[in-house]
Amino acid sequence: MGWRLDFRKFRVYLSERYGVGKAYYFIGFVEGNNDLYASLQSCGYILIFKPTFRNRDGKVKGNCDAELVLQAMIDLNEYHQAVIVTGDGDFYCLVGYLRKIGKLRCLLAPNMDKYSGLLKKAAGNNLAFMNDLRGKLEYKRKEPYKDGTS
Repeated sequence: MGWRLDFRKFRVYLSERYGVGKAYYFIGFVEGNNDLYASLQSCGYILIFKPTFRNRDGKVKGNCDAELVLQAMIDLNEYHQAVIVTGDGDFYCLVGYLRKIGKLRCLLAPNMDKYSGLLKKAAGNNLAFMNDLRGKLEYKRKEPYKDGTS
């Protein structure tokens, strides 16, 4: 979308706007990213890790789709409604099922220009986009002092 999300502000937004109590963050575990993981946890996210591997091109892969679906079903009786944050059509069946049983509060797609059309059908009127949230949720680096320290 051309801007960096401030995960602390986003966690507050999820809580205030949608009443999110538990906020899971599904992420591939990469050795050396401990500061990132600690930061996300300090913002209030519950991290669910997936082992990663390097593909033939050397890119780290760690698809967490199944973990998100499984966790949503494990916790099904523990939440009133879910907010799913994705633009990935792989979640079509989960979003559709949660909507059908009245458990979908919102599908929040990161980018209205780049999300699966399958999700539009699955979410119905429970679809929102993050495009217009830049002013509220953008990460803004603290300006260093004039002597170069921060």
